[in-house]
Amino acid sequence: QVQLVESGGGLVQAGGSLRLSCAASGSIFSMNSMGWYRQAPGKQRELVAGFTSDGSTNYAHSVKGRFTISRDNAKNTMYLQMNSLKPEDTAVYYCNARFVGLYAVLYDYWGQGTQVTVSS
Repeated sequence: QVQLVESGGGLVQAGGSLRLSCAASGSIFSMNSMGWYRQAPGKQRELVAGFTSDGSTNYAHSVKGRFTISRDNAKNTMYLQMNSLKPEDTAVYYCNARFVGLYAVLYDYWGQGTQVTVSS
């Protein structure tokens, strides 16, 4: 089992910055990947940024150059630094940890989400 707790969301003006944190506990080192997702009203949840199993990172095209994912293994915490925020970045942001089990069955763990609102 993995527990994930996000923090750091809030209201910011366009062009501003926020840093999200995801504190993880449990069997985190058995996870194959971790990342940040977001879901805007009326839209599907989408991957924003993530770490793959080999430690490399990937970003959604819409956030490349503006967002940076990082982690502190000693603190079991993952971060998402968001710069040059745009109104279209407004969404609930979720921390995710994924385990790929036998027969490639996916086990997804989610935090409770943190709201990010960017005003124009």
